[in-house]
Amino acid sequence: MATKPSIPKGTRDFSPVEMAKRNYIFNTIREVFYLYGFQQIETPSMENLSTLMGKYGDEGDKLLFKIQNSGDYFSGITDEELLSRNAAKLASKFCEKGLRYDLTVPFARYVVMHRDEISFPFKRFQIQPVWRADRPQKGRYREFYQCDADVVGSNSLLNEVELVQMIDAVFHRFGIRVSIKINNRKILTGIAEIIGEADKIVDITVAIDKLDKIGLDNVNAELASKGISQEAIDKLQPIILLSGTNREKLDTLKNVLAASETGLKGVEESEFILKTVEALGVKSEVELDLTLARGLNYYTGAIFEVKALDVQIGSISGGGRYDNLTGVFGMDGMSGVGISFGADRIYDVLNQLDLYPKEAVNATQLLFVNFGDKEAAYALPILFKAREAGIRAELFPDSAKMKKQMSYANAKNIPFVAIVGENEMNEGKVTLKNMATGEQSLVTPEELIAMVK
Repeated sequence: MATKPSIPKGTRDFSPVEMAKRNYIFNTIREVFYLYGFQQIETPSMENLSTLMGKYGDEGDKLLFKIQNSGDYFSGITDEELLSRNAAKLASKFCEKGLRYDLTVPFARYVVMHRDEISFPFKRFQIQPVWRADRPQKGRYREFYQCDADVVGSNSLLNEVELVQMIDAVFHRFGIRVSIKINNRKILTGIAEIIGEADKIVDITVAIDKLDKIGLDNVNAELASKGISQEAIDKLQPIILLSGTNREKLDTLKNVLAASETGLKGVEESEFILKTVEALGVKSEVELDLTLARGLNYYTGAIFEVKALDVQIGSISGGGRYDNLTGVFGMDGMSGVGISFGADRIYDVLNQLDLYPKEAVNATQLLFVNFGDKEAAYALPILFKAREAGIRAELFPDSAKMKKQMSYANAKNIPFVAIVGENEMNEGKVTLKNMATGEQSLVTPEELIAMVK
């Protein structure tokens, strides 16, 4: 018996129903991106390793899928090198390319390569798969899609405001209630400065981020274990426990961070974003959250994270402002801000809440039964008219038993079946069956189209 084929760990097949749902997600996000003036680009699945290496830290470098050179990849490698079994060194010898790890670094490479053709500010979006050699587990895959939108070449905070509006618009269309959390890297830097622990900013924010999970006492214990003084921990308490409205939080921060120029700048930026968003009537809850840290080594200004309110799941969107996207490729001073939608998590949320519109999932709307050549010839012009009217329709290709054709319609969840026999042809009509109710009607082709649409 032949061995059953398989796919690599951490990858998935998607059925027609799953693809219909995924396309609904991608199309909804894409429509909102276009509404806000973003233009789509695509970059190759593989990049030169020199483009990718060193951009994601040591851990990221280990998770890059490297592509073996074609041809005689051993040429130029000595026996001594081969016998050394030094995987990293050998890989650099016979791998020149790697699979795309994220969409941000390829985007930065794209901007630098095409800077003479691009009009700045450049508003781009990408919806493409990325690959990471991570340990596969529930909800974590080695191949997954990212949906990114970025504006580069502009420092204006209006870009941040628009991104919040886009997040709100996308999730409003999906029917998902979300909380949009906002913070600012400059506020976090200011907090570390005023407590005298500027060099411990990562340790501080990582600990604070766990407040909801482990509680205040454990957060303080973790801070102490990282070498942060008791005095600094005491100064942190009013900040960690900051509550109230966005307005109240901002007022408290202005006082607490009065001695930090950087911190006050972060408060000012956050205040502008929150006030403007509020005035624009964004439907989602927007909250200033000081525990939000996201990629501290990367972001330099505003930080965003989106949580679903009705489902227990990690963040479903996030992003922020970065000051030097293209600096790693020799083009300094190019500030940008962007967001990314987690398509796979959004898929799970829509599934759990059963929020997919029926029309997004049902592919074929109308099936013509095939009783033979004569009946098929009669049905084909009507099928053509139905398709011209925008109805997703098909004719069963074989003259098979009625039971088989009806089973096919049920398996594909086709809501309407058109039956053509001798009587229908003599009258120039079609029998239309509603598969949900079982109701049958003898109708003209025009009536059929009106009823199915």
